[in-house]
Amino acid sequence: MPVVTSPVERLRARVGDALFMRIAGPGGYEERDRIHLTPGPRWFAPESPIRRVHGDSATFVGGLRALLLQSLHPLAMAGVAGHSGYRGDPWGRLARTSTFLGYTTFATAEHAQEMVDRVRAVHERVRGKAPDGRPYRASDPHLLSWVHVAEADSFLAAHQRYGEKALTTDEADEYVAQSGRVARALGAEVVPETVAELADRIESYRGELEATPAALDAARFLLREPPLPWPARGPYRLLAAGAVTLLPSWAREQLEVDTRFSRVLGGPAGSVAVRAVRWGMDSVARQGRRW
Repeated sequence: MPVVTSPVERLRARVGDALFMRIAGPGGYEERDRIHLTPGPRWFAPESPIRRVHGDSATFVGGLRALLLQSLHPLAMAGVAGHSGYRGDPWGRLARTSTFLGYTTFATAEHAQEMVDRVRAVHERVRGKAPDGRPYRASDPHLLSWVHVAEADSFLAAHQRYGEKALTTDEADEYVAQSGRVARALGAEVVPETVAELADRIESYRGELEATPAALDAARFLLREPPLPWPARGPYRLLAAGAVTLLPSWAREQLEVDTRFSRVLGGPAGSVAVRAVRWGMDSVARQGRRW
């Protein structure tokens, strides 16, 4: 943590450090330095849309929305329930996800490819049968495409609603194309290049989506039983409401999370939550580059 003298800045530093350690895990600062301080070419230019989106505090809301949306695919949810440890080690899973995002967005091309290779190796081992008997494997290009489009749509929606500066129409298309580069590296095959293609691709999965008991359990866990101390649950609920309100109406209905609060106050609640996160994380950003 940085050395500060103002009581407000000390509080800000403590909040930022606590948030960062939750997101990035115990070795987060070391990983951050490796990502940002290692010289070499990157996959994406410094001011590119993907860096702006993934470096903004709105990703907190986008990540939660993505998890909710992804859970509606029964085979993807079966893999999460059977292999991710989201209930037993939710913060470990969050740290692994944020580290992957950090490396593929900001690190050298060499380190980004190393991270992709590591995740692909894990995917090859994640396979099994869903409760309905259908086999699944995490390396399935069709499932990888679903996971990707749910993430890209969620991060973009959150940034456009809560981000520091919304992307232009052309920049939003560029974001979709840039995020698709990572998806292809992971093994996805049908990957959208524009916002319009992204919407069409999500629509093409609608017939496969279902709120299974595992998906409903995940939604309850993420929205109503977060692994947080009680003082932190109030602010988290604001963030969660902001994520729920960004979901398509059909997804909210299927997951049984469509409440009057989220419909009427979810947007303002999300804005307050993101501003609070940004206030804390800015103290971390001053120590180095944010991810």
